Amino acid sequence: MEFNKRGLGTAREELAAAYISEAGAKVIERNFSCKSGEIDIIARDGKYLCFIEVKYRKSCKYGSPETAVDFLKRKKISKASRFYMYFKHYDEETPVRYDVIAIHGDEGAYTIKWIKDAFEYVY
Repeated sequence: MEFNKRGLGTAREELAAAYISEAGAKVIERNFSCKSGEIDIIARDGKYLCFIEVKYRKSCKYGSPETAVDFLKRKKISKASRFYMYFKHYDEETPVRYDVIAIHGDEGAYTIKWIKDAFEYVY
């Protein structure tokens, strides 16, 4: 099935959200957007409020999905997470984690890896 980039991204985020839910976490919000950036998935995993970036690669020709979350992307996610917490009235002491869901493969043959605590807040 042929997808445009946005449709493909949405489909992979659906896959990631289902994976997270099956693993026992609760998806709170998806595609939170503000001036600072966008967060693909926000979830509660135990005591942690998780800000999750979803990355997909059909092949590793240009690197693994998780390596695509570079410094600039981490900084945007960090800033957006800070705004989200302020906007939603979360306490500053709320335990936060920055995760990456790396999806590799093609239709029906995906490998999904949930990298918990993939990076720290970037100032």
